Amino acid sequence: MERQILHIDCNKFYASVECFLHPELKGKPVAVGGSEESRHGIILTKNEIASKYGLVVGEPLWKAKQKCRDLIIVPPNFPVYIEFSKKVRKILEDYTDLIEPFGLDESWIDVTGDWFKNGREIGFEIKERVRKEVGITVSVGVSFNKVFAKLGSDYRKPNAMTVITKKNYQKIVWPLKCSDMIMVGPATTRKLNNYGIYTIGDLAKSDEKFIKNILGKNGTLPRRYARGEDKTPVRHKDIERDIKSIGNATTTTRDLVNNNDVKIIFTVLAESVARRMRNLGLKATTLSIYVRNKELGSFVRQCKLESATNVSGELIKNAMTLFVINYDWKMPIRSLGLSVTDFDFDCCSQFDFSKSVEKREKLEKIDAAVDALKDRYGNYCIGRGTVLYDTKLSHFSPYDDHNIHPVSPL
Repeated sequence: MERQILHIDCNKFYASVECFLHPELKGKPVAVGGSEESRHGIILTKNEIASKYGLVVGEPLWKAKQKCRDLIIVPPNFPVYIEFSKKVRKILEDYTDLIEPFGLDESWIDVTGDWFKNGREIGFEIKERVRKEVGITVSVGVSFNKVFAKLGSDYRKPNAMTVITKKNYQKIVWPLKCSDMIMVGPATTRKLNNYGIYTIGDLAKSDEKFIKNILGKNGTLPRRYARGEDKTPVRHKDIERDIKSIGNATTTTRDLVNNNDVKIIFTVLAESVARRMRNLGLKATTLSIYVRNKELGSFVRQCKLESATNVSGELIKNAMTLFVINYDWKMPIRSLGLSVTDFDFDCCSQFDFSKSVEKREKLEKIDAAVDALKDRYGNYCIGRGTVLYDTKLSHFSPYDDHNIHPVSPL
């Protein structure tokens, strides 16, 4: 029996949710992004109207404003986006329990063997139900494997459906650029282009040994996917388990010139990251820091944490340790970032003689109490003494610009 795989992609997800919740934004160019007043505001997503002005995800807000003077910028609200993601997921559950989320706005489902409807019929039904019941639109790809299903949902947008079969895939898929296919990033694309391989069809027709030589031991995977040979299953995963990393970065309002300045920023970033982990019930085992100096030279360092944690103080302590070891202060700092990954979803702590677990539990309760105060009275109602050394430097809210990154699906 031929597989029936669907890929559902919520169109301009964050912006679509904001436009649904705020009808006054209808018909206007809208982007979801960070603070305009600070130097770290960037475009996270934009609606279809704003896209016509050439806005690019990741570009600074000031640059986007130059392209579109009437652009309306809305701050991100990730708890709301997670709720809308769950509403879409609830609809998908009416058709199958084989649902694999890819981030908050995309999912694969496997409806192979449905006795009453084929993939095309189910895709159309899902598309209409999401529009009516959730208030946003989705694009749907239907195919016999996951890679082509995703290409189908990307092929036509918004609110569209594309069916890619074993009979038509060479006509639809092969003329597309290599970079349109999942798992083929910029570096791989450059390597392929250097050898005259520009389209998915070029990749499919290439010599297997040649591709392995230029891309390495896993280089044959993209070639197999281009030929329609993807057999990876749709894996049932919870939305929370699909999250790969959580992090924030900021370009500061002034250059940082000493360790105290750095600690202020890491304190604000760590509290934001830890708060989001607590909201999602997650604990991380790896911490990373990002440092960029005044001349835009940058580096990333990471370390394993002593134990899975979502305690703000532990993230701050480890971030500062990493920083002090790796920075010599030959130049002021312009940007810092902090992120966590390698989540322990089945974390079960064991008590030890040093009572470190008991101490962590007490710190977790304190952090939870602080979260409750901030939820009720705002982000600046309470804070650590560290941030009071320079309130202008510490007065930003990365919690509202939180970045959540999905796990690679293949």
